[in-house]
Order: sequence, then C-alpha cells, then structure tokens
Amino acid sequence: MIRRLHPRSGHRSLGGEFMSVPVRFLPAPKVVPPLDPQFRPAILAIRAFQSESPVPVTLALEQADGSVFHHSLKVLPESHPDAAAANAFFVERLAKFLLWAWGGWRIFVAGPESVALALRRHYSDDATGRFDSEIIGRRIYERAIEVVRVASPSDLPAPRAISAPLGRHLDGCRIGFDLGGSDRKVAAVRDGVCVFSEETVWDPYFQKDPQYHFDGVMDSLQKAAAHLPRVDAIGGSAAGVYVNNRVKVASLFRGVPPEVFESRVKDLFLELRRAWNGIPFDVVNDGEVTALAGSMALGQNSVLGVAMGTSTAAGFVSSEGGITPWLNELAFVPVDYHPSAPRDEWSGDFGCGVQYFSQQAVGRLLGPAGILPPEGLGLPEQLKHVQSLMAQGDARALRIYQSIGVFLGYALAHWDDFYSARQVLVLGRVMTGRGGDWILEKAREVLDVEFPELSRRLSFQVPDEKDKRHGQAIAAASLPALR
Repeated sequence: MIRRLHPRSGHRSLGGEFMSVPVRFLPAPKVVPPLDPQFRPAILAIRAFQSESPVPVTLALEQADGSVFHHSLKVLPESHPDAAAANAFFVERLAKFLLWAWGGWRIFVAGPESVALALRRHYSDDATGRFDSEIIGRRIYERAIEVVRVASPSDLPAPRAISAPLGRHLDGCRIGFDLGGSDRKVAAVRDGVCVFSEETVWDPYFQKDPQYHFDGVMDSLQKAAAHLPRVDAIGGSAAGVYVNNRVKVASLFRGVPPEVFESRVKDLFLELRRAWNGIPFDVVNDGEVTALAGSMALGQNSVLGVAMGTSTAAGFVSSEGGITPWLNELAFVPVDYHPSAPRDEWSGDFGCGVQYFSQQAVGRLLGPAGILPPEGLGLPEQLKHVQSLMAQGDARALRIYQSIGVFLGYALAHWDDFYSARQVLVLGRVMTGRGGDWILEKAREVLDVEFPELSRRLSFQVPDEKDKRHGQAIAAASLPALR
C-alpha cells in the first residue's frame, strides 16, 4: 500500500490553542539517529518534565468490562509560567499512550482542574483528539471518550485487571491464518506440527467490497484444509481490534464504506465460522499472536512482541502466560515529542510509532538517506529495494537501519514504563536480512548508553526462519479450544 507521508513541518494545536513546549523539556538524545537529528525521544522528554514538576496527577482509564488501569505522573503548579502549555502537552501525550496501549473510554483525572479541562477540549476540539474519540471511544467501546475529574486519588475507581489464557491448544487438526496489509499467510497444523503453509499477496486496504476479504480468507483456508483429514478448529490473527470475533476497527477494511462495515464487516468472521459448520473459530489482534508465538517458542512469559511490517503490531504475554484486555496498538502511540515530527496519514497525529517501526519508516527515510528508488514503487517494493542495497553493503541503506534501531532503543525504554517485559521479540519484514541485525545492535547501544539497568534486564529475541514461516500461524491455530 502507498501511504501518504508527511514531512516535518509546522507545530500542532491542542484544544484549539497553540502550544509551545519549552526546549528544555525536549532534550536531544545521546545516541542520535543518523537520518533524523530532530528526533526527541518521548522517554527523555517525560523525564525532563517530571524532574521539574512537583504536582501529582493520577490518570485512571476505565474499560467496558470494568477493568481499570492507573498511571501516575507529576505536572507543574498552575502558577508556573510554563504550566498551561507544558501540562496540557505532556498529559495529553501520556493519555494518548494509555488509550492506544491499554484502552479505555472514560479517563478519570485526579489533579488540577486545568489538566482535566485541557483533555476535554482536546477530545472535543482538536482533530487528533476527535480521531481518538471516534476510533477508540465510539468504534471500540461504543461511546465517546469522557474525561472526569475527581478531587483526589482516593476517589478514583480501584485498579482492576482481567487476564485471560491465550491459545496453546495444539491437539487435533487445525488451520491458522494471519492477515497482513500486503499478504495473507495460512498453515495447516496437525497435533502441533505444521504440515502445510502458504503466503499469498493481496491488497485489502482500499477494497470497497468486503467480499474481496471474505473470498481471500476462504481461499487460503480451503487450501490449508486440503492438507488435513478434517478441520477441528480455525484460529486467525489480523491487524485491528476484535472482541468476541467481531471486528471493531481494522485497517484491513479502511476502504469499506461505513454503512457496509456495519452491515457486513463487523460479523465477517462469524460468517466465516458459519461457512465452516460452526467449528471453534477465534480471531485476535496480530500483535497478541506475535507475542504468543514468541512465548511458545521461548517457553517463557513476560514477552513483548513487536512486528515491523506494513504497520507496527504489538502484543504482550503477562508473567502468568495470559493476556490483559489491553489494545497494544503501538502504531498510534507517540514515541517522538518533537512538534515537527512526521505525521501519521490516518490519524494526522505526529511522532507516532508507525512512522518509526514499519515499511513507512523505511519509506520516509529514503530521501534523507539519499536513495531514489525506481519510480512507482509502493512501500513493500521500496523496502525490498533498500534490503537489496543493504545486501550489497550500501552505506545509505545502513543509515536507515541504524536510525530505526535508535528509534527502537528509546521506544523500548518508554514502553518499559507500562509493560513489565523481560523478553522482546522483534520481527516483521523490516527485520529481514542484515538490516535487522543493525536495528538490534543500535537499539542495544541506546539501552547501554542511556538505560543500563534496563539493558541488563531486557533480552532481544528474533525468530529463526522456521519460526518466521510457521510460528505465527501455529500460534494462531492454537487459539481455539476444542469442544
């Protein structure tokens, strides 16, 4: 898919007002990405702001099932000359992280009234806030985002997390599939052994008729079924948010008109299950299956999976081996706080993960690297072009991978404030080849230089070729329990 890329330009508005964050709150990193010298890591900005901020604030996010998650920070006193701009900026950036990583529709604020008011204005007046309210609030939780101020932390709803086991069922004859933006994968699995796998190129993003998606998935399932004596269960993964096998929001269906989405797409996988005679059929976010595949392969829990492909997928397996009701949509969370950071073409927001950990990241770094690919290449082909140059030892391509590695190192430190991971599984098309080695090498350098304690705790894991081909599909196939 060719996605419109936005150059670094201009400042952003928040709640309809121009916000200027003092430079001292946007420190330069010690390890600078070669092709993005303006990069200002979220983690360093937050730490700089917190070092001057004495007023405690606690945010609590409530989900539809009653789960509640807390996050505490500090802000400047309202009498401080920088309070209006800086407080609104940092609280909104952190609230955005919490919304897309953890999820929720109601945000409780235990802190100054001005902070709650700035958030309310953001979700009602600012275009990026309205996007979050529409996608996360109305489409996922079926209600607009609501901001509620309480007098003190004791008035907040108590933290409550619902964890559930995920997959690991390998008995019987199963099919696993994974739906990406440029290809779909399928595997036939018999008692935990992959007996067939196939990867098929497709172009789902701007298809207006969801029959295209239905037929594509059905074609892959039928091909896998031909290699099994019977089909006992089907499990799948895809980018997006799925609740009880219903599609809440998914980029794969962005081209489908809203009324058709409501009438056909929401229950597309339920329709597929009926076509397979109602056998156990589960579909979850692809990031969750990525983390599950890593946990199964490593035999360990506390795994954060990050896949750099068409977009950025993430998932987390807890220390107990289950999943939380988090969204883990790290493609949308801010990792760069520079006000002129590149903008995501869908949400319009700046500095979000998709522009740093995906084919889009490679595409936007081509110009700064001095690489001019053949005209007319889409992002997947641009990535292949860079991979070819990297295989030839091209220094320009090397700088692209080094830059992504620096981004990843600082992002991991930021994500660590919210995820208690001990293993980080990194995969996806961007990681293919020697370039992937350089991404991890630069990420480790960042951790060693800036966050040595975290560097000693975190282990990087990259799946081998067998796991790349089969691991995700086997993990997806393991999702349903047999009746």
